[in-house]
Amino acid sequence: MSGEIFFAAAGMGRKVRGQALVAKDGFSARYDLDRLRGVFSRPDHKLAGASYVGRVLVLDAAKGGVATAWMLHEMKARGVVPAALVLNAVNPIMVQGAAFADFTMISGFDRDITQAIANGALVEVDPTGERPFIRVI
Repeated sequence: MSGEIFFAAAGMGRKVRGQALVAKDGFSARYDLDRLRGVFSRPDHKLAGASYVGRVLVLDAAKGGVATAWMLHEMKARGVVPAALVLNAVNPIMVQGAAFADFTMISGFDRDITQAIANGALVEVDPTGERPFIRVI
C-alpha cells in the first residue's frame, strides 16, 4: 500500500529510491549472484534469472562470510550493484561489507519485511535518520 512505512532497527548508507525485488530467500553475493551479468544465478534461488542492478533487494537474511563482504565492494566499483539491501536479519560480516562498499542497507524489522513489501513496488530506503525506514511510494 502506498505511503506505508516500515521502520528498521539499523541502517547505513544513503537515501535511495527504486523498484523492490522481493523474495522470502537469503542473500549471498558469492553464491547467489552472477556479479558480471547482474542477475541472480543460483538455480534454486527464488529470484533466479532476475536482474538485481539498481533494484532495492528485499530478502530474508544475509548469508555468507568474508567473501560476500569484499564482493559487495567489487560490485559497487563496477556499477553492477543493487540500489539497496533490505533484510529481516543481517550478520556482522554483511554489515562490514556494506560499510566497506559504502552501500545502503537496513535490517531488523518488527515484521517479516518480505511479506510487507510487494514485489515490484516503488520504495524509498532512508537509513540516515534516527529510525531507518523503507517506505512504499
